[in-house]
Amino acid sequence: MRVSWTSDGDLRLLGLRLDPGEDLTGTVTDGQRVELATDTCHVRLPRPASPREVSIHPDLLALAAWTVVAPWTADRIVFDRPISSELAAALHSGWGVEAGPVGEAPRAPGTGLAISYSGGADSAAVAGILPDAPLVHFRRVSHPRVPNRWTHYRSDVLAELAEKTGRDVTTVESDLEFLLRHPRPGYPEHHAVMIGAVLLADTMDLGGVALGYELGSRWLGGGRYVHRYTPDNPMWSAHGPWGRLFASAGLPLVLPVGGISEAMTMRLALGSHLREQVRWCLRGDSHGPCGRCGKCLYKELIQAAVERRPMRTTITADRPVARKWQQPPPYGGQEMIEYGCAHVPGIEDTPFAKAAGYLQTTRESTEWLERCYPPAVEEIPGPWRKGIEAMMRERFGFMRPEDMERVESWGQR
Repeated sequence: MRVSWTSDGDLRLLGLRLDPGEDLTGTVTDGQRVELATDTCHVRLPRPASPREVSIHPDLLALAAWTVVAPWTADRIVFDRPISSELAAALHSGWGVEAGPVGEAPRAPGTGLAISYSGGADSAAVAGILPDAPLVHFRRVSHPRVPNRWTHYRSDVLAELAEKTGRDVTTVESDLEFLLRHPRPGYPEHHAVMIGAVLLADTMDLGGVALGYELGSRWLGGGRYVHRYTPDNPMWSAHGPWGRLFASAGLPLVLPVGGISEAMTMRLALGSHLREQVRWCLRGDSHGPCGRCGKCLYKELIQAAVERRPMRTTITADRPVARKWQQPPPYGGQEMIEYGCAHVPGIEDTPFAKAAGYLQTTRESTEWLERCYPPAVEEIPGPWRKGIEAMMRERFGFMRPEDMERVESWGQR
């Protein structure tokens, strides 16, 4: 793989060229198969407020490129400028690729922390925990060579909601999601959502990027991933390949809500001043979420459980978006299905009725999901650990040994 960055005003253009033996089909860290559609993408960075242009360290340019091209890189990657031996070593230890040329001094970490802010409940919870941290929002825009047949995805609405938070918000636009021909436009690697924060790290003096990955995503396998305890999660553990790579560029990953469940991040988000801007639906308009997609149904279950009220949805069990919950477990995000089934009044009259029958959970059996898993706090880099630890202790308390056993035996029951 060969990659190069060029500039055109406020645009950074990334070009990639496959080596002989590399294929248009690649594999993401989580095992998803992806197919390449084109060989270029761009990232539009906002112009700096000061007239002094801050150059981007080569390790940051290389890291940003790797979040895009990793699925298709086989044995080596050649960047268009020298990188540090530390970054090259992290790429070799994490992916077995030879990276170069080598010859740059490593990047010195900055002092600040920015939040990779999507506008969903998890990232809004992080914003509430870190009230002074700037937000960096990724906005999808169309690609000049790839038709946009997914206009129902309202990136404009999500960007507008981010701007309405009243926070220090930097919106970065990119067409990198259109690199994928299959399965659809999306991030080549999950970490590509941080490409703006990576490229702005020197301008913003960043020493870390905070994300809203919570207990399920970090420790329990999450979503479509393996249904088991994942202390060595390759995407989000501090000692995993991605964690080591970001740290080698002086920009470690920070997961402030990595020890609490989605129910608790929902509680934080809805109890914050950002409540009116929280939006997890990708199809809703300025008036609200669509209320028809699977994500809306899943998040409504969690919100209803947090608020201890019946669900408000017109989706019925026979709809395709509810089909997976008519089958026996395991389910993606099962810990939240268990929590919702235990806490939503009248669950037997919802699309989750069959899941509730299979799971047979109670409020007592899901209490562990209202506390914080201590190893998640221990994983937070030093400059931010103390404050987050104090907040977790005050708001949630830490898990007891029997709670921790529930986490660490997840998937074995």
